This record gives sequence, structure tokens and C-alpha cells, in this order.
Amino acid sequence: MPMVQDDLPTLPDCIPTTKAGFSTKIGLMVLSVLGWKIVGELPHKSKMLVAVAPHTSNWDFVIGIAAMLALNLRISFLGKKAIFIWPFKAVLQRWGGIGVDRKAKHGVVKQMVDKFQHSEQLVLAIAPEGTRSKTKEWKSGFLHIAHQAKVPVVPASLDFSKKQLRFHPAMNISENIELELVKIKSVFASVCAKNPQAV
Repeated sequence: MPMVQDDLPTLPDCIPTTKAGFSTKIGLMVLSVLGWKIVGELPHKSKMLVAVAPHTSNWDFVIGIAAMLALNLRISFLGKKAIFIWPFKAVLQRWGGIGVDRKAKHGVVKQMVDKFQHSEQLVLAIAPEGTRSKTKEWKSGFLHIAHQAKVPVVPASLDFSKKQLRFHPAMNISENIELELVKIKSVFASVCAKNPQAV
């Protein structure tokens, strides 16, 4: 049975969204064809950081974009500032891209903390692993951003065995980043990646 709008989680009014239209139908169609469902809820917050994992395949991006379109959810993502030039800048920004200068004195964390502080609404999606290759060490920058900006982290798992994109309960991040990283990695412990050997 094709997925319909009623099968999706309801987004709180405070979360940034886009207008429903043809792109919504595309997202629903892709999820239906691939047999995926979106489960869980997003918190009633206008700002949050969504940590998407495990990231082992380009299919992760396909599922993520389809879910974003189906939900009419306005997601922001990071990109090198160098690619935010004409004629790509307007398109990337329209898609939610945020250009960051990795060579800046205060680094990406400070830039994103400032972005959160100056935004009324912002849902930033980050893949904590930072790579599709096998890695045990996750980058902790996203936790530093969340802690300093005082926004929750929402773990979003991509489980290819269940064909579910699940939004897990939001987590408030303390100053003990090392402990918080252990806690958030445990959320994904039983999730089946597209390429489990890469986890």
C-alpha cells in the first residue's frame, strides 16, 4: 500500500517547514517504492541538531532526502564555503545549505553556534561519523555545537533491516562531551546499516 501523509509523524508547529506540493509527493513515492517508514517524533523545539547514523552508503542520503520532502521538513546541512558561489549558491541555500569556513579562526563549531543564536528556527542535520568508511571514532563537533548553542540533539537512525528512519528522544548535551558521545553512540548500537561491515 502506498505511503500517504497520514502515515507520517506530525511535526510541531514551531519546527521549520516547507509548503506541501509536488516535492512532498516525490518524497512519499520514493519511501513507498523502497518500502521505508518514518517513525518517532521530533521535539516541540524550534531549534535542534539531528544526528543521522549509521552512515555507510549513498542510499542514506536518498532515504534522508525522501523523508525530508515527505515531511515538508526544512533541514539545513553544512558545506564548504568555497562551493557557495554563483551559480550554485542560491540553489544550495534554497536546499538548506550553510557555507562554513573550515579555516576560520574560531572554527566550524563557533560559526554554527552563532548561526543557531541568530536563527529563530533551525534544524541542522549532521552525520557524526563524518565518513561512509569504517570508523569507530565519531567526530564530536556536533556535540560541542549543541552544548554551546543550548539546543537538543535528536538521534535519527537509518535501519535497513526494518526499513525505518526513526527519530529517537531528544538529548540535552552536558559539558562532558566524552560521556555524551558514548551515550549517543549507544542509541545506534542495534541499528542495521546498509553496509554493516563498514560500522
